[in-house]
Amino acid sequence: MSRRRRAVRKPVSGDPRYNNVLIEQLTNRVMRCGKKSLARRIVYGAIDQVCKKLNKEDPAEIFSTALDNIRPKLEVKSRRVGGANYQMPVEIPYVRQVGLAFRWIILAANKRAGRMIDGLADELVDAYNNVGEVVKKRDEMHRIAQSNRAFAFFK
Repeated sequence: MSRRRRAVRKPVSGDPRYNNVLIEQLTNRVMRCGKKSLARRIVYGAIDQVCKKLNKEDPAEIFSTALDNIRPKLEVKSRRVGGANYQMPVEIPYVRQVGLAFRWIILAANKRAGRMIDGLADELVDAYNNVGEVVKKRDEMHRIAQSNRAFAFFK
């Protein structure tokens, strides 16, 4: 473990269209090679498509619901006790939950054929409806943590 200071998190301001911090964080995750205008075009296009597909008006509410459906609450961490490694279930801090959810949704959108806007929109719709690849990944992580909860006393 490092003996240096803790890393200071830079505050993220809200995005220009919806003034939502989470949408701006997703934009920063989608961005490649510093092309933020292209990343914003992708994220805003995907959110507009999601609103049309779901026939809803409030995009920030749709986005937060989709994100809540895919955020993992538990994960397993390896802990060495007495010469044996145990997978201990631990609760995940909110920042890591959001980071994992964004990482999974972007990877799943990249796997889909076609444009990134369409893939991201489809993944957000699936997350909103609580189906799809990202929800399976979250459920798998929770299932592993639940099956290893007998080792939680090693904390």
